[in-house]
Amino acid sequence: MLWKTFRWSFGITAIGLVVAVFYDGWAALGVVAILTVLEISLSFDNAVINAGILKKMSAFWQTIFLTVGVLIAVFGMRLIFPVVIVAVSARLSPLDAVHLAVTDKPRYQELVTDAHPSIAAFGGMFLLMIFLDFVFADREITWLGWLERPLAKLGRIDMLSVCIALIVLLLSATTFATHAHQHGGAHVDKGETVLVAGVAGLVTYLVVGGLSGFFENRLEQQEKREHEAEEQARRSGKDPSAVVLAGKAAFFMFLYLEVLDASFSFDGVIGAFAITNDIVLMALGLGIGAMYVRSLTVYLVRQGTLDDYVYLEHGAHYAIGALAVILLVTIQYQINEIITGLIGVVLIGASFLSSVRRNRVLAADGEDP
Repeated sequence: MLWKTFRWSFGITAIGLVVAVFYDGWAALGVVAILTVLEISLSFDNAVINAGILKKMSAFWQTIFLTVGVLIAVFGMRLIFPVVIVAVSARLSPLDAVHLAVTDKPRYQELVTDAHPSIAAFGGMFLLMIFLDFVFADREITWLGWLERPLAKLGRIDMLSVCIALIVLLLSATTFATHAHQHGGAHVDKGETVLVAGVAGLVTYLVVGGLSGFFENRLEQQEKREHEAEEQARRSGKDPSAVVLAGKAAFFMFLYLEVLDASFSFDGVIGAFAITNDIVLMALGLGIGAMYVRSLTVYLVRQGTLDDYVYLEHGAHYAIGALAVILLVTIQYQINEIITGLIGVVLIGASFLSSVRRNRVLAADGEDP
């Protein structure tokens, strides 16, 4: 079952790692591997949510999601979106950005280095908002309770996460941005650029969040109608589990899943810039990771077991918070991408081990994880 579900992901992984080695040596393989882990960990909760919706859809629409949906997810958000970010920041056309990345890496690196403060500010604000909205939310299960419970109480203050994000942006613009690196080692004042890019990242997050909220409300309405259909099925003597989404309802849920996937992939793409500016390595790592996320979705639909690791979502969001801080710091200081990637891996690994220990304790006490 495991091999059947993940065989395409394993194949793409092997091809991607070989391409990385031929492209830029063994160091590139390490960067791609870290990006893959980053994408999988940050999109794990996406796979869980997708599986919960996908199991209600007909076999036809499940196939559409896992074929057409993969093309949109991998080629749209993981391959094209990073190129667009670099192109806009460096004032290039997307084709020129790809051409430079492949044929003239020194010139490409020069342009990206000059554009890095705006990329870091945009991405830092976007990721910081994801992290703040998570830690300020009141949730039943906490990983670091001594920290998360007090923060949840503070989260009752309206717009607190936006206020904190704006304060962090102002501090970054008046500290790191005043001594931002320019190509050649010179320092320049990028305060205005960082402010504009940071506000753009904040607005992007709010727009994406608004769209997700809109679709979630529509989903709740659909679930009410679905519940009514199940009740009618029971009264007529039919199997309620046979009620699945089809037609317009399934198409609407397919669109919902794609918007949801796009919003979740923002953090992976933006976080990748904290590890590397090379769009080729970024595309390889995030593309491989996206394949695993889709395979995880299928596995969850068929098995429904991986959602037992309840702290993984916490670990992923702490990794997002760490990446947000690192991105803002890199406006002025350079941080090795391996160190950046390992911080996320350590946080997610710790949350996974905590989940395993929790499940063992509950099993020993005779409780359901």
